[in-house]
Amino acid sequence: MSKHKFRLPEFLKGKCEQAKYSRWLHRKAQAHVVRDRKRNGKDSCTVSTYKERIHDAVVDGGDRDFYTGEPLDWNLIGVFDNVAAKAGRSAFKKTLWLLPTVDHTKDEKGEARFVICSWKINDAKSDLTLEEFHALCEMVLSYRNLKAEPLRIARAKPE
Repeated sequence: MSKHKFRLPEFLKGKCEQAKYSRWLHRKAQAHVVRDRKRNGKDSCTVSTYKERIHDAVVDGGDRDFYTGEPLDWNLIGVFDNVAAKAGRSAFKKTLWLLPTVDHTKDEKGEARFVICSWKINDAKSDLTLEEFHALCEMVLSYRNLKAEPLRIARAKPE
């Protein structure tokens, strides 16, 4: 029997080591427990329960971003460097856009759910619900298309 309760998912073999994955899983679960206890007063949430739920989310599609379908780069876990981040600012952050992270959202029944997504999308989505995030994305695309329409009309006119 393996000494690891949360074994490395098959799709991560060759991309990530068990120890690195275990550390990532523990740190993500711990961060979400601290956040939930602070925000919601949920003393009932535990690191072990959250680790299980986050691991299930990884197994259930953690190779791709839940929202965009982009492949995630599991080689990036554990490489964040505070000094480089401070020096490189947004340029450094962009090198980590496909870093897998955990989004704490709700399912169709309103129950808490963890999904795996890229740091880029998690940062953009922030605390929005799925419906709010979709509405925001649609608003951005609608406005982009509205702004582009006069250009298309102008270009289509014969001179």
